[in-house]
Amino acid sequence: MTREYSAFCSDCQALALRKEEGMSQEALAFESGYHPTYISQLERGKKSPSLRAIVRLAGALKTCGSEILKRVEAGNGG
Repeated sequence: MTREYSAFCSDCQALALRKEEGMSQEALAFESGYHPTYISQLERGKKSPSLRAIVRLAGALKTCGSEILKRVEAGNGG
């Protein structure tokens, strides 16, 4: 497991942003076009998101992909 993947999953940036937005997994899945199972797997660290997935999730979370990546870097010691 790469360091970046580990940081994304352990801190689960998508989960943190989802909770900040008050959004359910189902709502995030609908807004991003992904299946709820995939969202759950991301949040549990079972799947690694592609850059495309990060951008789509960010759009659904009303932020930009770079915000998620900044959070990953900050949680990873930058």
